[in-house]
Amino acid sequence: MNNLLWLIPVLPLAGFLINGLANKRLPVNVSGWIASLTVFGSFVISLNLFVQLTQSPDAVFQADYFQWLKAGAFELNFGFLVDRLSVIMLLVITGVGFLIHVYSIGYMHNEPDYARYFAYLNLFVFFMLLLVLGSSYVLMFVGWEGVGLCSYLLIGFWFKNNNYNDAAKKAFIMNRVGDLGFLLGMFLIFQTFGSLDYKTVFSGAMLMKFDEPVITAITLLLFVGAIGKSAQLPLYTWLPDAMAGPTPVSALIHAATMVTAGIYMVVRSNVLYVMAPFSSEIIAIIGLATAFVAALIGLKQTDIKKVLAYSTVSQLGFMVVALGVGAYTTALFHVVTHAFFKALLFLGAGSVIHAMGGEQDIRKMGALKKALPVTHLTFLIGTLAIAGAPPFAGFFSKDEILAKSFVHSPFIFAVLAITAVLTAVYMFRLYFLTFHGAFRGSKHQHDHLHESPVSMTVPLILLAVLSTVGGFVGLPEIFHAPHLLNDFLQPIVAFANSYHFGEVSHTFEYVLIGSTLVILAVVIYGTYNKYVTHAHVPQEETQLNGLQKVLANKFYIDEFYDAVITKPMNVLSKFSYEWIEKGFIDRIVNSFGQMTNGAAGLLKFTQSGHLGIYLFGMVIAIIVLLVFKLVI
Repeated sequence: MNNLLWLIPVLPLAGFLINGLANKRLPVNVSGWIASLTVFGSFVISLNLFVQLTQSPDAVFQADYFQWLKAGAFELNFGFLVDRLSVIMLLVITGVGFLIHVYSIGYMHNEPDYARYFAYLNLFVFFMLLLVLGSSYVLMFVGWEGVGLCSYLLIGFWFKNNNYNDAAKKAFIMNRVGDLGFLLGMFLIFQTFGSLDYKTVFSGAMLMKFDEPVITAITLLLFVGAIGKSAQLPLYTWLPDAMAGPTPVSALIHAATMVTAGIYMVVRSNVLYVMAPFSSEIIAIIGLATAFVAALIGLKQTDIKKVLAYSTVSQLGFMVVALGVGAYTTALFHVVTHAFFKALLFLGAGSVIHAMGGEQDIRKMGALKKALPVTHLTFLIGTLAIAGAPPFAGFFSKDEILAKSFVHSPFIFAVLAITAVLTAVYMFRLYFLTFHGAFRGSKHQHDHLHESPVSMTVPLILLAVLSTVGGFVGLPEIFHAPHLLNDFLQPIVAFANSYHFGEVSHTFEYVLIGSTLVILAVVIYGTYNKYVTHAHVPQEETQLNGLQKVLANKFYIDEFYDAVITKPMNVLSKFSYEWIEKGFIDRIVNSFGQMTNGAAGLLKFTQSGHLGIYLFGMVIAIIVLLVFKLVI
């Protein structure tokens, strides 16, 4: 089956070509199933590779297909690498991606550009697989840029709405800022190691000293790319605006794939980051700030998708903190569990929006659990999972991040613990306002409430199962059971684990689990009491004041960027256009045209059209030539 490695990315690419070229000539359901089955085919191959890797601890599947680049001494092969890290990502991308594709068949069934939508989804999956499969930073960068392009296409899918176009451009431009850092990091890697191939780079890095300035520079530049792609401060504001795209797009981009690319890159480069402790500290600080700020903002959002968007930013912050404290397998553990419960929550939100006729304001919802029983139950499971309630998936990965951060720094642990509480607050606020209490929508919406079709509910059920049992691959030590994911990834992080930083005591683990249960019970009771018993509905933004207004307006960070970056750039652009482009460059260019016109205006008098004048001119010219000849 490893001979079919190349088919993993090629199958979604084939789906893109079929749907892209055939477009509206295909029957509606056919294009959806073509796109879905190509991704499922990639999942089957990936699953087989996973089985083979579990049977052989040292197995690595690598294939170089052709020489891609050659310049002087530099050579680069186009090759794929499947090891224990990439196969986990392959399963997440293709498995969760397949469920999102199937869900889209029902969600987008009335969309006129149905085939175009699925073509974009397939192209996105192709580039994400290329990012994960690449055996060098160059191929990773190709996939990195490709998913950026596809996110632009998918976020702006409904391009007739200018606001959606603006959101797509914002995502594209902000990611380019991060990508520049990634590109500079690649240049520095090549200058330092003479190669961009993972094996050569990592083996060279192991021979260097700790805290070498060049390694620190490389890791910081690479992480700038992760800041953009994984939506960390200060480049996170594109992600909430990306909710302009169709809801399944939000699930695909913001749960399982694109936003986790930065996490994957750092885990893949763990050898470099182990050698750069200063960079790791910076990463931990940025992740901590992002997790906390995004959680605060999420407390006052009223758009169901915006709440989940800021939740994504916050959870990515948790993963980045894990990277910063050196817990690479823990970060990937949260990537996997987050893919399950966040995809579930986004698709559940899509089911709610579908039933509400496009309404996304949770203040206009309520009492939906009877009309949407499957959506309600699965959404509740997703909420419990992200809130860290045992035994759901989020509990195990979040508990592990908290434990690892405590060993590294009690301060980081304290802020993350507060952030985890905030996560539970805004998620149960969202849940109770949406599914409990009295219905606050219109009579027309109430009369048309209905559960989603099977193509939408089956993916919800499967994701709910994964969100329930997915955490058991990483049990804490107090259960005296093997940590399956940690053991599986040991060959990938062996170098990092050789610099082991210690474990928390069993007593701490028991206290952490016990306090989690108590705090969750308090949060659930408090939010139920406020939003159901007392039927509190969040106020309009104009009625808020103080900190509440600041949180509702997202700390005015977008306004700050607009005032400090966008407007000055607009002024500079206008000045450049009026005074440099038009006043200087255009005048120089136009002067050549004016000189040509002036010379032509003078020369035109020599072309009068009178034969006598021409003969006279010829005679004069002959005389001049003769005189010139005689004189010379």
